[in-house]
Amino acid sequence: MPKRILQGVVISDKNDKTIVVNVERRFTHPVMKKTVRRTKKYQAHDENNTAKAGEVVRIQECRPFSKNKTWTLLGKVE
Repeated sequence: MPKRILQGVVISDKNDKTIVVNVERRFTHPVMKKTVRRTKKYQAHDENNTAKAGEVVRIQECRPFSKNKTWTLLGKVE
């Protein structure tokens, strides 16, 4: 099964080897027919502590590193 890849903004890099990424998705509401924005936070593994807060990054699904951390950092988006 292919691994999912998401893009979002780093909102926290205070933990060692961990970043928190805010991913936004947009969809049309089924009844109101308006575009709705929903955000979700993902914890991702950052082996070399390269990502900083405010940067746009891509994360990929992976094996569990801890209870909440099942994503890994792919790289920064230019």
